[in-house]
Amino acid sequence: MPTIAPISDLHNYGTVLEKVSPGSPVYLTRNGRGVYSIRNMEDEENFQKAEAMITLLCELNAGIRSAEESGWITEEDFRRHLRSRRKT
Repeated sequence: MPTIAPISDLHNYGTVLEKVSPGSPVYLTRNGRGVYSIRNMEDEENFQKAEAMITLLCELNAGIRSAEESGWITEEDFRRHLRSRRKT
């Protein structure tokens, strides 16, 4: 469960950091609006992995759409393309 605290609580940052744990970030607010979050490194790593997976899936989807619009290439053409890239 996230913790919400005013940014002024950072005067005692040790107390704020004690509230951070995996799955439980601390959101810091200024004038009642969220401005920062403090996450556990485990959560940060999971977030970065999820971002990378989303990027990969978007690229794969774009490739599939392109192939459906422009036509698929043969397996031999694909292998030839990979071999030519390996040489450069």
